[in-house]
Amino acid sequence: MNIYVGNVNYQATEEMLRNLFEQYGEVTSVKIITDKVSGRSKGFAFVEMANDDEAKEAIENLNGKEFSSRELTVNEARPKESNGNSSRGKFGGNKFRRS
Repeated sequence: MNIYVGNVNYQATEEMLRNLFEQYGEVTSVKIITDKVSGRSKGFAFVEMANDDEAKEAIENLNGKEFSSRELTVNEARPKESNGNSSRGKFGGNKFRRS
């Protein structure tokens, strides 16, 4: 199960989050989301756990828990929604091409 972790302290590391979630079961991956330009944390992460029951226990126990002086928001990650834009960007497509 993929888990969304919000309100993560900007100084927190992936290793710190892994240690926190491993209290509840096997963690297969941890990814703190960073700004593409500055490389700084955006304050949220995704943690993937192998077992859904363990993941649900982690969510139940860690949502609202203080971690590194911040109260975490922890819930099951929702699939990324498409905003209707293609990967070609704002000005992509055939609209501006000459024949």
